[in-house]
Amino acid sequence: MYYIDKKRKRWPLVVAVAALTLVLLLGCLWAVSSSGQNLEEEGVAALKAAIQRSALQCYVVEGMYPSSLDYLEEGYGLQINREDFYVIYHAFASNLPPEVTVLRKP
Repeated sequence: MYYIDKKRKRWPLVVAVAALTLVLLLGCLWAVSSSGQNLEEEGVAALKAAIQRSALQCYVVEGMYPSSLDYLEEGYGLQINREDFYVIYHAFASNLPPEVTVLRKP
């Protein structure tokens, strides 16, 4: 019979488990960072859609698109988080939908 040292056989398993743990940790960190970016993009898109819906509702009710965001905020209950977003609202004519640009503040 011959002798096999069991301690020498364990190190490949320890290295493999450590490598797998590191890969999983890096994957989780990447997922968390990319989900935060997606949430910011969704916030911008949601605000833009809300402004466009309010403007369309005004057009349906009154027959014209509003000339300013203040009109939508006062008359249609639109709420804009001005601490986190810049909103550019450009109404060209009362019968054409306004151009809405929403930017996230740095």
